[in-house]
Amino acid sequence: MARQQTPAQKKTVERVMHEFKHGGLRTGGDGPTVRNPKQAIAIALHEAGASNGESPKANRKNLARTKERRGETARDEAEGTSKAALYAEARKKDVPGRSKMSKAQLRHALDR
Repeated sequence: MARQQTPAQKKTVERVMHEFKHGGLRTGGDGPTVRNPKQAIAIALHEAGASNGESPKANRKNLARTKERRGETARDEAEGTSKAALYAEARKKDVPGRSKMSKAQLRHALDR
């Protein structure tokens, strides 16, 4: 019986499979395009921290490094709400301490 996935893991798996479906999933970030659905599933589970082949500690580490956690998804980029876009806007407005702020802190500072 399969283990239940957390909402964060589901979101990561959905993003990776969406990238695969539209031909944007690559091995190693900038390697060749993934064409095998089984390989795409393995990548999705690895990124989501739901892989059976890794320790729980390694799975937690993998989940923490996902694009969703860093704010780098294509949707965020399109909406201009990625951390990079928020940081660029904060740099234009000369917000003090912006380099050490998280995405949420940057959003809060820019809303003031």
